[in-house]
Amino acid sequence: MIPEIRKKINAEYTNAKYKAFTHELDTTYKYPTDFRSAETPIFLTKDVKRQLIEACNEIVAQLQTKEFLEHASTAIPTGLSVPNETSHPIFLQIDFGICKDKNGTFIPQLIELQGFPSLYGYQAFLNDTIRKHFSIPSTYGASFNGFVRETYEKLLCDVIVGDSDPKNVVLLEIEPEKQKTRIDFAVMEKMLGIQTVCLTKVKKYGKQLFYIEDGQEIQIERIYNRVIFDELERKKVHSEFKFIDEVDVHWVGHPNWYFRISKHTLPFLKSKYVPECYFVSDLKEYPSDLHNYVLKPLYSFAGLGVDINVTKGRLDELKYKSQFLLQRKVEYAELIQTPDGFSKAEVRMMFIWDKEPILVKNLVRLSKGAMMGVDFNKNKTWVGSTIAYHEAL
Repeated sequence: MIPEIRKKINAEYTNAKYKAFTHELDTTYKYPTDFRSAETPIFLTKDVKRQLIEACNEIVAQLQTKEFLEHASTAIPTGLSVPNETSHPIFLQIDFGICKDKNGTFIPQLIELQGFPSLYGYQAFLNDTIRKHFSIPSTYGASFNGFVRETYEKLLCDVIVGDSDPKNVVLLEIEPEKQKTRIDFAVMEKMLGIQTVCLTKVKKYGKQLFYIEDGQEIQIERIYNRVIFDELERKKVHSEFKFIDEVDVHWVGHPNWYFRISKHTLPFLKSKYVPECYFVSDLKEYPSDLHNYVLKPLYSFAGLGVDINVTKGRLDELKYKSQFLLQRKVEYAELIQTPDGFSKAEVRMMFIWDKEPILVKNLVRLSKGAMMGVDFNKNKTWVGSTIAYHEAL
């Protein structure tokens, strides 16, 4: 997006350099990266950075209103509400496609948002590794609000570990060793000194939870939750501890916010950075240009069930119309010139919300397919996971 930097990065690129870069990503921790790493980061112009921050500020302000809490009160499916809910999420992700307006000017457009953690450890590691292998200008950074590696790690520790001994804090997942994001778990373990524990391994005695290490039962005081609810339901996981149980633990990222801030939120938000979005059940008549819309199930993750070829027949046959959204499509801009065409970009703005929401990091996905998912980018290059740099000094 910044021609002179892009030209330099592209000119210096070699397959050997990319191989060395991905080798370090795959071998530094106990797990490799199980998702594709892109050949390049992206570089935000001052205007696009300004717009991304402005869009986030508008959205975050709306999430803190009484009206939003009323809207979110219907977000949690029956039987899935978890006790001891916090007043706000600890983690917030806001995803934007980088598009162009009718005048050909770059503009971010909201795709989705989540009141749930993202790759908070891995993105710090990725930034360090990119800087070792590529020529990133010293005045450009990947963090926001003045965070450097040390202050960022301290914030994560303060929020996730708090006053507890790290051994009493767990990163909770379902079969963590099989998750595509497992490298992030490994980074967080080393960064914070916490343990990653499978939900099925948690022991429950009354209201207290424990995990076993070296034959010893260790009490769990705080849970950094990485369990995705729809995976929990889809896999029919059997465990002693159920999320709906009343237990003596502190949730770092309370599970209810997975639903409260989610696709369910999209119809509530209003901004030039937010495409039109409706619950299908609220529509008295369908838009005449359905080809310009995408159909999304409320309760799914990672693009599962998204339909980009919407028809009246498809909408008519929906059994539970209140559980689907119709969102106006956005046209991702051709952003990164590569040896075999242009890549498009989606930028995730990553917040930590302790006393107030603070923008800390970003995550980028590059794509050449119809969607951002892996299935749409098979056998393609200059696509995958990366980071956005911006002028920070």
